[in-house]
Amino acid sequence: MSTQDIIQRGLYFEEFVVGARYLHRPGRTATEADNVLFTTLTMNTQALHLDAAFAETQEPFHQRLMNSMWTLSTMVGASVAQLTQGTLVAQLGLGDIAFPHPLFAGDTLYTESVIVSKRLSASRPGQGVVEIAHTGRSQDDIVVATASRTVLVRTVPEGTPPA
Repeated sequence: MSTQDIIQRGLYFEEFVVGARYLHRPGRTATEADNVLFTTLTMNTQALHLDAAFAETQEPFHQRLMNSMWTLSTMVGASVAQLTQGTLVAQLGLGDIAFPHPLFAGDTLYTESVIVSKRLSASRPGQGVVEIAHTGRSQDDIVVATASRTVLVRTVPEGTPPA
């Protein structure tokens, strides 16, 4: 019996396939603790995240909303193990961010990512630029967040055997 060391990593530039869709699992159930901790750590004093009595009086949801930046961060974070763990050089930008429906404590966030485009870097040999479209959905398949993300990733190192 032979042993083989396998290190979990993201994709090298060459492994990204334009149009491929990655379903990141497991999902992440949002908790009140997540909301309060993230909101206070980021100095966001929005009462819709922190004050249950106030939020109950507000139309149309009558309850606290998960901080949308928590939703965005968790959505991007869910993609790391499959896409960029250990191969990312830098996050270059986020864009087209939208929150079409709120997420609430107790909801489960499921994330998927589609590879939109890729190109080798003109100025950084051994690296490439990849555009990713992320979508977050609740357990009821309601889209709660979308964002595009542009990342700089490494190409396959010379001498690396194919996966």
